[in-house]
Amino acid sequence: MKQVLLAEDQQMVRQGLKMMIEETGEFRVTVEAANGLEAVEKGAGAAIDVAVLDIRMPEKSGLEACRELIHEHPELPVLMLTTFDDDAYAIEALESGAKAFMLKDADAAKLITAMKKAIEGGITIDEGTAGRIIPDLMKREQPKPADVPLTKREKEITMLVGDGRTNQEIASELFLSVGTVKNHISVILDKLELRDRTQLAIYAIRHHLV
Repeated sequence: MKQVLLAEDQQMVRQGLKMMIEETGEFRVTVEAANGLEAVEKGAGAAIDVAVLDIRMPEKSGLEACRELIHEHPELPVLMLTTFDDDAYAIEALESGAKAFMLKDADAAKLITAMKKAIEGGITIDEGTAGRIIPDLMKREQPKPADVPLTKREKEITMLVGDGRTNQEIASELFLSVGTVKNHISVILDKLELRDRTQLAIYAIRHHLV
């Protein structure tokens, strides 16, 4: 069973989210936090597989907590939840390393799917938000793909990461093993001097590889 860190400042909302997360029996909320500071402090020494954070919290925002948790645990998948359908929040969440940006009115099935996808390396963005922020990200001029020192295979993998695919999905698409995909992504991140696959997904969008 996967262990979850859940941070939400409103207790009733937190309890509702906890019930949604634990309903399938695949996840268990082992760490609860009422603000971003608690999330960072409690998450520091905890064995967790995924973190689900509200964006707007007292003491320390979910975005700040996301950055600090990922700094301490680079492989930790973080999902950001919010009531506010705000493009700036979505872009900042992704640039902070979050694997998902979702609205709180999403149903339980979508939340669970996003959590599983995040653990497998995929990225989930609320559909309405994605339709608005992707054009905005593409407007931010970057070097053209031809100037990037990536092989054809590395560009293919970068494109699929940008499309939100998991390692397993990429492996199936390209007839590779999951281990080979992971190795390619590590090499790509080193070449492009990027921190994680979320930054790689943003890179793919900005370089028109998606």
